[in-house]
Amino acid sequence: MKKLITAVLCCASFSAVAGGNIDAGKALADKYSCFACHGKDFNTPIDPTYPKLAGQHKDYLEHALTAYKRGDGANGRNNAIMTGQVKPLSNQDIKDLAAYLHSLPGTLAVHR
Repeated sequence: MKKLITAVLCCASFSAVAGGNIDAGKALADKYSCFACHGKDFNTPIDPTYPKLAGQHKDYLEHALTAYKRGDGANGRNNAIMTGQVKPLSNQDIKDLAAYLHSLPGTLAVHR
């Protein structure tokens, strides 16, 4: 029984890291000043063409940040500023940022 509990706790711990750490994501968002373009609440970007990030789906954010990191022009992710911001991030950093931004209250509409 003790082995089963240990195995469950290890899996739960791994899942939390694999899914992203909200606190680490907040630290990264502060470090890289993401709010400078996407707004203090990540819901009011300084330019209407910039995306609202608060409450966005984690998997979408991970995909977008990874595409920026690759400089993937085929997916429309070839913005020089974003590419420069994301280049130093590890895959775990991207997961952490996505988890943090997803955790924030947002005004994204699913349907009207």
